[in-house]
Formats: sequence, C-alpha cells, structure tokens
Amino acid sequence: MRCRDGAVETVEESRSTSVRLELLVDGRYSTHATTDLRDGPLDAFVGEAVALTRLLEVDPHRRPTPEALWRDRREIDLDLVDPRVDAISNEDRIAACRSIEEGARSGADVLGVTTWASDGRVTTARVSSDGFSGTRTCTSASLGTQVGVADEGGKRPEGYRFCSATHLADLMDAGEVGRVALARTLAKLGARKSASARATLVLAPEAGGGFLRRPLGALHASAIQQRSSFLADRMGEPVSSPLLRIVDEPHRPRSLASRLYDGDGMTTRERTIVDDGVLRSFYVDVYYGSKLGLEPTTTGSTNTVFQGGEGDLESLTREVADGFLVRGWLGGNANATTGDFSFGFHGHRITGGRIDAPVAEMNVTGNYREVLPRLVAVGADPDPWSTFRTPTLVFEGVDFSGA
Repeated sequence: MRCRDGAVETVEESRSTSVRLELLVDGRYSTHATTDLRDGPLDAFVGEAVALTRLLEVDPHRRPTPEALWRDRREIDLDLVDPRVDAISNEDRIAACRSIEEGARSGADVLGVTTWASDGRVTTARVSSDGFSGTRTCTSASLGTQVGVADEGGKRPEGYRFCSATHLADLMDAGEVGRVALARTLAKLGARKSASARATLVLAPEAGGGFLRRPLGALHASAIQQRSSFLADRMGEPVSSPLLRIVDEPHRPRSLASRLYDGDGMTTRERTIVDDGVLRSFYVDVYYGSKLGLEPTTTGSTNTVFQGGEGDLESLTREVADGFLVRGWLGGNANATTGDFSFGFHGHRITGGRIDAPVAEMNVTGNYREVLPRLVAVGADPDPWSTFRTPTLVFEGVDFSGA
C-alpha cells in the first residue's frame, strides 16, 4: 500500500506460483520457467524444454551439485515465519501509513509525504533428480516513507526511512519511521558544496552498504573468472586494515536473508570473508568453481556482519578533527576490475569532532585497494533492519571534491 499526503494512492495485492526448471541433458544445460501449472500445459512445457536443451552446445562445467555439498544440511529453526503477518488487513496498512505521516509532519513545515506499508509470505521449494529436496518459507513486513521540505533557492531536499523484518514485533514503530525521515530531511537544509580536501571519511551505518557492497561483489567466482575482480589474486593477503572483520552468517534467526541452503542447494555455513583485514573466502558456486578449479563455497552472501567494533556514530565522530560524514549517496560508479570509485554524496562537514554544516553536490573518489587499508575505526552500531550490517566506519586520508 502506498499513500501520499494522507490519501491512499495505490493498493496492490498479488498471488503467484511458478516453476523454474534447470535441465542437464547429455552435457547440455538450460533453464526454463512457467506460471501455467496445469497438468497438460506443464507436461508440454517440460517436453519442449528437454527438446530445446538437446539443441545446445555441450558445457563440460555444468554438473549437478555434488551430494557431499548438500547431504549434511541441518534442520535449524530460523524463525522466519510470523503468523501475525498473514492477518494484516488494508485497514492495518492504512493505519500504519497514517502513523508514519504523523511522525513525518511533527514540528516542521513539510511539502509532501509519501508512505508505504507492505507485507507478504513467500514459500520456495527446490527438488533435484539426484535426491536433494528443501523448502523455505519466510514472512516479511515493511514500512517506509519519503519526506520533502522547502529550502532556499527553490530546492526541495528529501529524506527517507525504510525498515523491513520477518516479524511485526521487530519492526520500527511507525511514528518513529516518520520522525527519522523528517530529521534526515531537515539535516539537509542549507546544504552547499565544501572546498575540495583530503580528509577523514566517516560512513554512517545507513551509507556503509552502498560503499562496501561494491568490493564484496568482486569476491564472486563469476567476476574472478571473467577477469573483472580487483581482488582475484588477493586470497590470504591483507586487503584492509586489521580492524576489518566480515562474517557471513546464514543462520541468523529472524533475518530476511537467512537460509539453510543456497541457490545451488549447497548447505550454508557461517563463513569468515575478511579476518583482521586478510581476505579468507570467495563466493564460489558449483559452475564457476569448476571453471576456476576452486572448491565451491556458496553462491552468494546472506547476512553480512561486521564484527569486533566499538562505539557509535556520535562517539567516533568526536575523534575526527577534520572530515566529512557521509549519510547517503547521489549516484556514481565503481570499477570492479580496477577498484576505482567515484560517488556523489550528501552529509555534513566535521570540524573539531563536531558535526557541522550540511554538504551536498560533492564527490568522494579513490581506489578501494588504497582506501580500505586506511580504515581506522569500526563502530558497533549497525542498522538492525539491514541484512548488510555495516556499522559506522572511519577512513583516513580520503579525497573529496567540491567547490
């Protein structure tokens, strides 16, 4: 459900069922999908898929997931289902949107508020001809808003807040969602470019994912095989300062990314990605593992957790004499092959340990190979509603371009 300025704008409800078929026929591989699950059409779909697969070239690296990679799966209760989600009505969603808007309009002249509330239940099943079978059911509920206010020069800064959880009890209070979005918006009033400088970069927890997902994407076996990873040759070597410790935790209770098996059916396990700054693991699926001659590990990340931090945004900022606090991104790009990056951002100047004037229309640039070793502080304050749980992060000697 989506509401704008107190009025319901969009109500959508959908139910769908589909089948995805992966075939390996005489060394030839293909995938197919259909939403027509009637017996007759489904039989025809399978027959046609097999016939089409026989026309393809043989791919020697396509093979079933070895049994040793899935046979020992533990049946852990990840607590991913909240029965209360199924009982949510449109009246409940409207009430949540109204509470969000009340919070977003508290104590300020707001130009516009868009709110949304959504929820659902998804069940997936995976079955293979060699004996693998597994199911996963997960409920979810989400609240969010975008708030706009008037600023000088006709500018209309906007701020947002979004949270999502498997259980209703774990969601942020609806009114607080609106109040946080309003505070983020008001913090942008009067934002201007600041002078270009080499200074300390402080990443707020909500901005850390946008910065660090890029280098972690270079850890996938597909990127390594296609020579588009600047970390391909760094296994067992330092890639950051010793403060960085990243662990993938697939069995974290009540998390939207938790799972007992991955996209290849491989049993998931806790896996250290970076330990004391040293790269310890790639994301290796069965197919690209065969191409690279590497043992498969997992098809991708689940809950990315930054361990070992201390303090929070407020306490870590007090230690910064000269820098920029980045709260969000305004576009940009990163080259996974070289590690170069350039991102537009909004946030604040930091002077003498104090969060100072808001800044915008600035860029932070550099290369991950050089910037990650400059990590000097890691907080213990990740966003509890994110599966990419970045806390406050502080890097020294980063280049900022502005006025």
